[in-house]
Formats: sequence, C-alpha cells, structure tokens
Amino acid sequence: DCDTQGRKSCFSSPSLPHHAMKLNIAYPEYRSQQIIEIDDEKKLRIFYDKRISEEVAADVLGEEFKGYVLKITGGHDKQGFGMKQGVLLNHRTRLLLDGTTGQYHPKRDGARKRKSVRGCIVGNDLSCINLVIVKRGPTDIPKLTDKASDRPSTRGPKRANHIRAVWGLSKTEDVRKYVVRRKIPGKDGKPDQFKSPKIQRLITPVMRARKAHRLAVKRQRYEKATAEA
Repeated sequence: DCDTQGRKSCFSSPSLPHHAMKLNIAYPEYRSQQIIEIDDEKKLRIFYDKRISEEVAADVLGEEFKGYVLKITGGHDKQGFGMKQGVLLNHRTRLLLDGTTGQYHPKRDGARKRKSVRGCIVGNDLSCINLVIVKRGPTDIPKLTDKASDRPSTRGPKRANHIRAVWGLSKTEDVRKYVVRRKIPGKDGKPDQFKSPKIQRLITPVMRARKAHRLAVKRQRYEKATAEA
C-alpha cells in the first residue's frame, strides 16, 4: 500500500524472509524460565497477528506442550526494539514519548523524545516472544513445570521494621531469628552453611553505645566552649 506521494503506508505489513524465533517461556508459579528456539514456520503461525495479552493454545509446538495455554507478554525484533502495548501495528514506528508509558526515562520534568518502538501485534520480524504459562497440560515440561524446577524464593525483607511487619513481631522481639536464610550444602565432607542478608536499621547494643558516645563528646565540647567563654 502506498499513498499519493509513493511512500510506503504505515499500516502495510512487511514481508520478510522466515528466520528462527526464540520463545522465552516463563512459569511464574515455580519461578522458572526456559528459552526454546523454533525454526518451523508452521509452529510459529499460531502467534502471528496476535496481540500482547492474548492467550494462545500451544498444542502445535510439540507433544510436551499439549493442553498448555500461553499468554503473550511482549517481545522484541531483530534490532532489539521492544514491543509496546497499545500500538496496534505489526512493525516498528516512531512515537513521541514522555516517560509515563515506559521505554523512555526523561532526565527532566516535561521532557519528551521521539523513539522507535515495535507494535504489539506479533509478526515474522520478531526475534523473541515473551510468553507466560496460564494453563498447564497433563505432562510436565523439563526445566519449566516439573517438580525439579520448583525453586522456593530466597528473597525476603531486609529492613528490621519490614521483617517485623511480615511476621507480626513487637519491637522487643529479636528479628534476627526471622530473616530469610539460604542453605548452602557443604563440599568434601564439610558442614552445611547458611547465608542470610544483613538486616538494615537494626538497633543493637553496639549502636546504642556509639550513639551515647557521640552525645557525650558533643556535650563535652559544649561544656568546654561554655567554660572558656
């Protein structure tokens, strides 16, 4: 499609040669992620002309994906331009961004910039598509939905008051017993070790002693200056 001046219309879909595409599949329940590369055009057609946030049945991808439903969450083309929700195009375009919708972080208030973004409609020019499993099938996918992929989160609150809020502790209780710890198995017969983050803003006897010392020094300086005056 061309306009009256012979320029290519912004709504025309590019016809590019087929190339392999990566599928970045995540399973949030297990916090697992797996990237697979597909070179079969017939398998990739189920994603074409679909938009971000649409759900797709993944039976065509293989026997292990039978019964699975995937949700499109984003992607990027071969040049690295990310897909943007709300841009109903299947190719790249330039938008004037102000930082409120992502993909641009202005350094000053009110600053705007015209940047290239990829539309939210999937096409054959994409290099990678981000997918999330919203429905599991009868079989498990290795490194994605099997039990070995279920890794409990080792992250937790670090600040003392945040730990108290999570566990409902009072200010007199010791929060060091409730911080998240990670077990590291020992090697060569050595005992297991546990790692935990340093608790921030924790009031300890050492901190109280240091504060008392600072106040005492300040008081001594004030008394000395008053006596010499």
